[in-house]
Amino acid sequence: MMRGPAVRPIVIAAGGTGGHLFPAEALAAELVARGERIALMTDARSAAYESPAFGNAERFVLKGSGLAGRGVRGAARGALALAAGTLEARRILTRLDAAAVVGFGGYPSVPPLIAARTLPRATRPATALHEQNGVLGRANRLLAPGADLLALSAADTARVPSSAHVEVVGNPVRPALAALTGQGFAAPGEDGAIRLLVLGGSLGARIFADVVPGAVALLPEGLRQRLVVTQQTRAEDLPRVEAAYREAGVPADLSPFFGDIAVRLAMAHLVVARAGASTVAELACAGRPSVLVPLPHAIDDHQTANGRLLEGAGAAWIMRQSGFTPEALARQMQAMFTTPAVLARAAAAASTLARPDAARRLADLVQNLTHRSPAMAESR
Repeated sequence: MMRGPAVRPIVIAAGGTGGHLFPAEALAAELVARGERIALMTDARSAAYESPAFGNAERFVLKGSGLAGRGVRGAARGALALAAGTLEARRILTRLDAAAVVGFGGYPSVPPLIAARTLPRATRPATALHEQNGVLGRANRLLAPGADLLALSAADTARVPSSAHVEVVGNPVRPALAALTGQGFAAPGEDGAIRLLVLGGSLGARIFADVVPGAVALLPEGLRQRLVVTQQTRAEDLPRVEAAYREAGVPADLSPFFGDIAVRLAMAHLVVARAGASTVAELACAGRPSVLVPLPHAIDDHQTANGRLLEGAGAAWIMRQSGFTPEALARQMQAMFTTPAVLARAAAAASTLARPDAARRLADLVQNLTHRSPAMAESR
């Protein structure tokens, strides 16, 4: 049963890319299922983000901007925007009488978390952070020392302040993806279709448009005849990628965004992707082998740290973007497609890292901070 407006809400602060929004969505879905009242504080980039988990939530778009890599003037403007967003968040939190604020990193989480700390102690909401990546992000580094909770995806996350109140919960994934856990992996048969899924992060990746079709064209004809490609492709790259696959004689489903990603992961025999935190968590839940190409300019090289979690378990192969060529990828794919047992072993290894209960565990901790235990929530 949904709680009425008199109940103090739990505010989720997230915005920017899917890497921050998807785990926030997973937590929201879990909390809503427990009857909690949810509010979302986000940024202009994510103002139009649609999700059933936030369908009935109050939504607030705050001023704000990143500071890194913007130069002196850009950083100054960003700081002013963050200050304005903090004042705005403070007014909203006061009006809502929020019970807790949960931030998911990136600059959209900064104003709500700082604003929460400035409220009078008697009405101050609990504060929690979640870090998706293998390296603690800059926003979370700033906020962690004063937060009531810092929840991590991995125990060996780098750059965690010694003063932080840490719990390891995993990275929450959306319910449809968590449901893939334990469904198994069927390696391609000797003459059966081989399904390749190519994902490029929130907006696609030009490097995959440049490299993957060429690699596919270099595969032996026998493998090309069995290959079926699904590829996330930027809109501006669609015509040339479509033409390249058509010339190679390989059927390809291309789109800038796939809303049914759980279905497509469940069908895939191999995934080529960036190494964003959500992608890594979803590959583990789905139990799918992957070739990961970390974003080379990611802050603190956190995507390499993410990918090593899978690579270290034998579930993935990391290829640096500098060496990610059609020839290198073709050699890697041919070796895997001609030895299905390799794919099966990698899939099994990925499954050992699945944390489908991450959203539930994080929700437990957040409710405990608000003195609303899961048992209490279920009894209402």
